[in-house]
Amino acid sequence: MPRPTRRQLLKTAHWLTLPLFVWFVLVQPSDVRAIGKWAVSLHSVMGLVFVTIALLWTADYWRRGLASTRAPKLSPRLRRFHRILHHTLVWGLFTVALTGFLLGLTSSRLLFAGTVLPIAPPMGIPWANDVAGVVHSVQFYLLAAIAVGHAGFHIWRHERLRDNALRIMFPRFLHRFL
Repeated sequence: MPRPTRRQLLKTAHWLTLPLFVWFVLVQPSDVRAIGKWAVSLHSVMGLVFVTIALLWTADYWRRGLASTRAPKLSPRLRRFHRILHHTLVWGLFTVALTGFLLGLTSSRLLFAGTVLPIAPPMGIPWANDVAGVVHSVQFYLLAAIAVGHAGFHIWRHERLRDNALRIMFPRFLHRFL
């Protein structure tokens, strides 16, 4: 069986993170706490999966750069904007994971990602934990807004410029619907 290409792996990462990203935008830890311990554990496991994919994606980006294709129908200004969007999303995923680590580091007790992996040794610094929590939240929702803008940009490109921008990231079996 042939090894998957880089583009196939990035498509998979893209489509695995999307539902998790939406989940974390819509569902807060307090929401799952109200359901029960098993829901908190599941939420934590989903967070670990999300962060693992984000960090692997970031490592690939650091090693090989963006995997974007040429966009011949975009003006130089829009091409630059598109590139900035991609860089912002990859760096944003990394920094959200980093501030999550800072939340664990400044916590007063040991926190676990996915209920099995210790996030960081707790240092018990409440004011820093509060700051890390605010930064983590603001950063995540700002990243969500950028992701919506990114999706809107690709939909605009696909519809307005007719450059098949959505076919690049959609699985082949869905191309007939685009």
